[in-house]
Amino acid sequence: MNYRMAEEADTGVSSRTERKALEKAKILQRESERKIFRLVGRVLKKPEAERSEEEAAVLLLHKDTVEELSKRQVRRNVLKRKQEEVFDDAEELRNKVRQLAVAVKQANHLVVYTGAGISTAASIPDYRGPNGVWTQLQKGRAISSSDLSKAEPTLTHMCIRMLHKENMVKHVVSQNCDGLHLRSGLPRTALSELHGNMFIEVCIACSPVREYVRLFDVTERTSLHRHGTGRRCSHCGSELRDTIVHFGERGTLEQPLNWRGAAEAAEMADVILCLGSSLKVLKKYNCLWCMNRPANKRPKLYIVNLQWTPKDDLSELKINGKCDDVMSLLIEELNCQIPVYDRAEDPIFSLATPLRPEELDSHNREVISTENKPRDNSADTTGQDTAVQGGWFGRGYGKGRKNRKKAVL
Repeated sequence: MNYRMAEEADTGVSSRTERKALEKAKILQRESERKIFRLVGRVLKKPEAERSEEEAAVLLLHKDTVEELSKRQVRRNVLKRKQEEVFDDAEELRNKVRQLAVAVKQANHLVVYTGAGISTAASIPDYRGPNGVWTQLQKGRAISSSDLSKAEPTLTHMCIRMLHKENMVKHVVSQNCDGLHLRSGLPRTALSELHGNMFIEVCIACSPVREYVRLFDVTERTSLHRHGTGRRCSHCGSELRDTIVHFGERGTLEQPLNWRGAAEAAEMADVILCLGSSLKVLKKYNCLWCMNRPANKRPKLYIVNLQWTPKDDLSELKINGKCDDVMSLLIEELNCQIPVYDRAEDPIFSLATPLRPEELDSHNREVISTENKPRDNSADTTGQDTAVQGGWFGRGYGKGRKNRKKAVL
């Protein structure tokens, strides 16, 4: 018995020794590969005429590494080109808008998909633009804060509202959580806010789900998988939750997400106009693109964006311009007038549920007032710091920063 135990002990020690030796060998191999990559990388940075015979020999000896580094450089160059903003010149922009105007006039069921690019004119940064939140984080830049509820509907928001009123736009599918479509006067029946609305909190314990529209950003204390706002339902006493769908989550609320309305609109659409969206998220929602149909039976796609999108090659027309500029020209071509946003007539005031006395101190966000306060343009989104704040936006870039740190490690 003692002999067997000693034999098993020796076997265990031997196995641990072998594992440690194997792990050490792997570490040494990885370190050796890193040294080779660094060496080859330094040589490749030199012009060919300036390389010594020894350096040329290094490249010949490590052809696989040279090939891998060359592929990586090609990928970096492609990614850089995709991130660059491209502007059509004035004449080309007007010509393209004329084509868009014809499509809008002839459309039987026009649906508009909107992204963060339509709200940048309201001092709300986008995600992937040159000064977007993700872009800033990738460059290691800090993100400052301000209250996003100070924003007002932009010219593009008001144009979309007008086109819907004139029965040219049937439905709007938005990725934005800023609530500006709702505040522009667009009817909720014609709106799908796929990622939620920062002004709406709900009680999911009530049936049907009970909704509370507030005059402030309700996401102050919420984040990924943690949606409780701290306030309680006035009917059942359950904790209210926000409506935001963060990256990595699946939205199940009927409103304000309105997935049914979005899917039905896409099914009936003969023209889809995408405004200010990178489409990197929307492209994953197959029901919005009628992918079950043959290509020639799908809606005609028109895209307005300054950067590359994964749907560019499938579009009838790609317009490289700012959303406000394009929509201003489009409204002119359609012989319509752009309605002016009037804060006193903002629908959010008639929809809002007042806080109960015991809830007045339940948040620190600025409350929207009916007074027409001058817009705070102190938040400059063109510099190093981008003005953002709020659970839906703040937690999003926090997650991005965390992922970035992991990548660095």
